[in-house]
Amino acid sequence: MKNIIVAPVGRNLDALFTGLREFPTEKVILIATENNLEQAKKAKRELERFKVPSSIIEIRGDLWEETFKLIADMKKSTNKEIIVNVSTGDEIAQCVALSAAFVNGLKAFGVNKNEVMMLPVLKFSYYRLIPEKKMKILHFLSNNRDCCSSFEEMSKKLGMSLPLLSYHINGNIKSEGLKQMGLVDTHSRKGRLEVKLTKLAELLLKGYIA
Repeated sequence: MKNIIVAPVGRNLDALFTGLREFPTEKVILIATENNLEQAKKAKRELERFKVPSSIIEIRGDLWEETFKLIADMKKSTNKEIIVNVSTGDEIAQCVALSAAFVNGLKAFGVNKNEVMMLPVLKFSYYRLIPEKKMKILHFLSNNRDCCSSFEEMSKKLGMSLPLLSYHINGNIKSEGLKQMGLVDTHSRKGRLEVKLTKLAELLLKGYIA
C-alpha cells in the first residue's frame, strides 16, 4: 500500500527525495509558510517531473497550532498510512513536525547522509492517559484564564478538595500530575499563584492531538 508523505518545507528538500526512494508514495503534502512558499512550488515542480502527486498547504497563522491541526485532521480523514518526513524543514519546523507526529501516533523519519532513519514515535492516546478530574481542571483553566490567586480559591471554584487539586496538578511518586505531563505550568508572580495551560494542553483541548 502506498503512503501519504507529509514534509515541512525548508532548506533540506533533498531529504524529500531520499524518503521517496524508501517509501512507496501515493501523494506528498508540503507544509509551507509564506517565507518558503517559492521553495515549496519548486519542490512541487520537481515532484511532477517524477509523476508524484503533491499539494502545498500554506501555514498562515501560528506554526505549532496550524501544523498540529493539519496533521490531526489528516489522520481523521483517511485510513491510509501517513508518514512524516521531519528532515526537510528548518530546525523549528522539524521540531513541530516531529511533535505533531508523536502526539498523533504517526510514523516519522529523518534523513542522515542519504540514509533514512525511522524515529521512535509511540502510539498512544493522550486522552486515555488523562483521567476525568484532570481533564476537568484543564477545561476549567481554559475557560478561566485569570481565575485564581491561590490553590485554595481554585479548589473552591472547581468544587474539588485542596489535597486532590494539588495531587492532580503536582502529582506524586506513583502518579504524574499535569505539570509532569507537560500540560500546565505553575509559578508565583508578585505573590500571586499562576497556573497556566501549556501550548500542548491548548492543542489537546482544541482536538489537534489524538
